[in-house]
Amino acid sequence: MTGTIGTTIDTLRFATAGSVDDGKSTLVGRLLHDSKSVLTDQLEAVEHASRNRGQDTPDLALLTDGLRAEREQGITIDVAYRYFATPRRRFILADTPGHVQYTRNMVTGASTAELAIVLVDARNGVVEQTRRHAAVAALLRVPHVVLAVNKMDLVGYEEKEFDRIVEDFAGHAAELGLPGFTPIPVSALVGDNVVDRSARMDWYEGPVLLEFLENVPVCTEATDAPTRLPVQYVIRDGEVRYYAGQLVSGSLRVGDRVTVHPSGETSEITGIDVLGVAAQVAYAPQSIGVRLADQRDVSRGDMITAGADVPALTQEVRAAVCHLTDRPLRVGDRVLVRHTTRTVKAVVEDLGGAAELTANDLGRVTLRTAEPLALDDYAVSRRTGAFLLIDPADGATLTAGMVELNSPG
Repeated sequence: MTGTIGTTIDTLRFATAGSVDDGKSTLVGRLLHDSKSVLTDQLEAVEHASRNRGQDTPDLALLTDGLRAEREQGITIDVAYRYFATPRRRFILADTPGHVQYTRNMVTGASTAELAIVLVDARNGVVEQTRRHAAVAALLRVPHVVLAVNKMDLVGYEEKEFDRIVEDFAGHAAELGLPGFTPIPVSALVGDNVVDRSARMDWYEGPVLLEFLENVPVCTEATDAPTRLPVQYVIRDGEVRYYAGQLVSGSLRVGDRVTVHPSGETSEITGIDVLGVAAQVAYAPQSIGVRLADQRDVSRGDMITAGADVPALTQEVRAAVCHLTDRPLRVGDRVLVRHTTRTVKAVVEDLGGAAELTANDLGRVTLRTAEPLALDDYAVSRRTGAFLLIDPADGATLTAGMVELNSPG
């Protein structure tokens, strides 16, 4: 399962989202329990708490609700991460809150996810928060989306109820530009189609949830995308300089011709250092140091690229955004744009016609930066196509942005 960096990725990052009372806590608990990913003492604590509530069977929602209660009291982080594994794959699960006022938290959890599970209560169907979660998944270009239609036991396991919800969701997905989704009928409470196949829904022939998670192709954007090395640090060793940072996409080889942005200067790679060891080639997402053939003025915040596919160098930034803080964002505001390792001053020129953006708002922004940024479209690269807006007064994070070099969708 270890694989080789750049060729095999055996860990799936996925996020769960669902409206309040759709059963997300129970679904996550069932997935952990039935995949044998719950420690004995955890299960005993849940069984004890369930008995105290007068329940004969363990309430699997308690495996996550304790952490959720802590979040809502401000004790711990806003997104709960769970780590588990099966013989086929390792998983990092981002459990995000369901309330509308925590939409920004779903953005946090889904920003690095390769798959999102959008949960729907079979009795209620697609509701406003379902559409909002689907919009976030589309906005963040999450490669795979699962529509988990939960509580099928409460609608008699009827295929027509499942089909109705799938058809409704498909209409919204098409409007949002969501490329596709996989619908799965489940009952998290009973365990139908979560880890084990249900005998009560023999009309369903697709994969159960865990089977899909184990076999869905993991995104290979990091190695397939154009080469991008944001410079984080310049290391001086006598007369030799190494330009260090994480290779966020693509690969670099000794002998490659490279371009430094924003200066546009070119050179050739004469050495690559990976964890103190000389290498001939490096792949994303390795952290490396590179040596150039020529003395160039390269510093933190510059970007080294290879090949003909270069980023757009611009001072006008158009992006889809999610506003993350209670402090409004308004036209004319002066902000800092943090893009990879580069931070520049900017002014908000337009908010897509809106007067302001407040917490959890999804919108669009146009910025004018004081210095050019080397940008990729977010649809091409989720790493070099993303940025944060920072308050220059106190360093608070204001907004998450996804670059739109082409016309907005």
